[in-house]
Amino acid sequence: MVNYFDKNFELRYYDMNKYGEASPTVILTLLEETAADHCHNINYDLYSLEEQNIGWVLISGSIDMIRYPKYKEKIFIRTWLSNYSLIKGYRENIIFDENGNEIGKAKGVWIFYDIEKRKPVPIFDEIKTRWGLNPEVSQEVEMEKIKVIEDEEHELEYNISKSDVDNNKHVNNIRYFHWLMESMPDEILDNYSLKRINGRFFHGAYLGEKIRVYNRNDMENKSFLHTMRSNVDNRLLAAAQTTWVKK
Repeated sequence: MVNYFDKNFELRYYDMNKYGEASPTVILTLLEETAADHCHNINYDLYSLEEQNIGWVLISGSIDMIRYPKYKEKIFIRTWLSNYSLIKGYRENIIFDENGNEIGKAKGVWIFYDIEKRKPVPIFDEIKTRWGLNPEVSQEVEMEKIKVIEDEEHELEYNISKSDVDNNKHVNNIRYFHWLMESMPDEILDNYSLKRINGRFFHGAYLGEKIRVYNRNDMENKSFLHTMRSNVDNRLLAAAQTTWVKK
């Protein structure tokens, strides 16, 4: 495999859940940190892009975990770009333990984005050249086919605060994931581990809005369906499907 980037981590106490394992939200945070370092590695870090009113926005993604790392465990994440369009980059990730065993994988589709105009722009040719391309994929997943819940009463409602908004001036994708996890029933969180999440983002949410989280137990597929909407205009923000396995 060529044209990849590796980043090492040692799991901290702060990253652990009550079972001594990294939480799913931490895994997503480490994936985002790896992508940010990959940008820095080619001298197009997120802050220098921000000076040009440019950012990367996640529009869909999938994570599939074999197991979650434990306290003080050393892992590394390998990431690369498997494809580009004019405005999109397709990012692949594999999570390894320190012995090189695969413990998880993830895929994300990112749009190159004009922060002020709130619209996509063409990816700089130099970014594509410096990152290169590796056509291998971490997983085969259809991220476009996620059901949107239309008829459920919302489970929880969250006020968007300043700390939820990132440099792109809308809610960071990790906050959506955190709210989704918070909305899950205790019976699921106490007895099951998140195996897989497949999600899409449709519109941004902004400071001053509230996010409503809707959940439905999809018994046929042994999973949950999730939809998030704004309280302002019922705008569809995100949808996801999660699969859980018994601990």
